[in-house]
Amino acid sequence: MTEAFITATAVALPNAPVDNDAIEDVLGRIGGRSSRARRVVLRQNGIKRRYYAIDPATGAATHSNAGLTAAAIRALGECGFDVGEIRCLVTGTSLPDLLMPNHGVMVHGELGNPACEVVSTAGICLSGLSALKYAWLAVGAGEAANAVATGSEVSSAILRAAHFFAESDAHVEALEARPWLAFEKDFLRWMLSDGAGAFLLEPQPRAGQLNLRIDWIDLSSAADRLPVCMYAGGEREPGGELRGWARFAPRQWLDKSVFAVKQDVKLLDRNIVEATLEIPLRTTIARRGLAADAIDWFLPHMSSYYFRQPIADALVRAGLPIPFERWFTNLETCGNTGSASIYIMIDELRRSGRLAPGERLLCFVPESGRFSSGFMHLTVM
Repeated sequence: MTEAFITATAVALPNAPVDNDAIEDVLGRIGGRSSRARRVVLRQNGIKRRYYAIDPATGAATHSNAGLTAAAIRALGECGFDVGEIRCLVTGTSLPDLLMPNHGVMVHGELGNPACEVVSTAGICLSGLSALKYAWLAVGAGEAANAVATGSEVSSAILRAAHFFAESDAHVEALEARPWLAFEKDFLRWMLSDGAGAFLLEPQPRAGQLNLRIDWIDLSSAADRLPVCMYAGGEREPGGELRGWARFAPRQWLDKSVFAVKQDVKLLDRNIVEATLEIPLRTTIARRGLAADAIDWFLPHMSSYYFRQPIADALVRAGLPIPFERWFTNLETCGNTGSASIYIMIDELRRSGRLAPGERLLCFVPESGRFSSGFMHLTVM
């Protein structure tokens, strides 16, 4: 392996930012009325602003997932890079526009750049980091002269009010009385948003600008010991068996909401921090020789500020106590953009002027699908 550097970063955030009071103006109101559970979820997650690929005036979609991803890649051109020179394109997303063909080739079609290697990684939040690892290995192994990695989400496509059934007054009151039920019912509508990020990877740093050397990326899955927590394209049977969409008749797809994204919030709360952070981090500390005083910036992908203190506590238990003053997140202003979140965080920090050569970044990306996670170590050049 030779070295590989992130030499350019770019982000595409669709349309104007949407604050908390305007969410339902854009996504619509279920049954024509405002959600009273919304306040509970937003108070927990701490998000104040996010972006949607929806025209607020007409309610029409403004971007496809592939289109938004292509926009982020084209923005890499500000450093002088020509997308026609891409040798390896690797994309990650939770919700592609189509089941087939894969997201990567749809992005390639949007770009229209000459033939190149195209790979798409599957998953949820971790798919963006998985894509970045493939790109890093391709450049580091000398298999590609350069690579572009992306993470992207257009979650608004499934968050519109038209996709939800109106709730009765009694049901809404029950949600307000039991915040965890509200969190489970309305998690998607008040937590997820749209965005795309793109990184250019090259074997040499670019002169006159900030580069990030990728030192290592560790990925792990806890599926050997934990069940499915977040999923789409299936339905859990009364006995607990998870049945995929192909095992249902087409007429059942709507009745059973087979293609809706579902989350077992109780399972999430019991396991997410330990399974995706504390346990795998102990392995990474031993393998990589990590020490808290050798980390200048900690970038955690969090779906909600609800998990901020539990993450901090888990760092202490794992032997890597990184104080909050060395954390960086833009969850409050950019929202939870899933696989794109780590790209959007790194891009903002890189452009902020706060990074100095020699500083080291530890990035953490969990996903609750079946409790997978990844850690990435970067050095500022």
